[in-house]
Amino acid sequence: MQHTRTLGRMMNRPRAAALVAGAVLGLTLLTGCSSEGASTDCSLDACTVTFDRGVNASASVLGVEAKLVAADDQKVTVEVAGQQLSLTVGQPAVDAGAVSVSLESVTDSNAVVRIARG
Repeated sequence: MQHTRTLGRMMNRPRAAALVAGAVLGLTLLTGCSSEGASTDCSLDACTVTFDRGVNASASVLGVEAKLVAADDQKVTVEVAGQQLSLTVGQPAVDAGAVSVSLESVTDSNAVVRIARG
């Protein structure tokens, strides 16, 4: 009987390790973004990136690199996952590889882009 309890405890250890590994991976995905000249707000499946205008702004989110190329009153050009996209406010999301990209707003100081897993 003593041997059975030990075996039972040993079998629970892999499950516990898997749960811990899953939690760490989830936190890494949520915080696994970096930026320069931009700020990010990410959930598990999407990120809102606020690019500062007038600087070389970029962000790495959801496993892709996003850069602000140009911006005017209602239109921006971004490069996401190596593809240049021209976006306008209110336009449906555009696919760029494994993600979709849409423009939420443009002001004199920034451009807000939403990047979501496709």
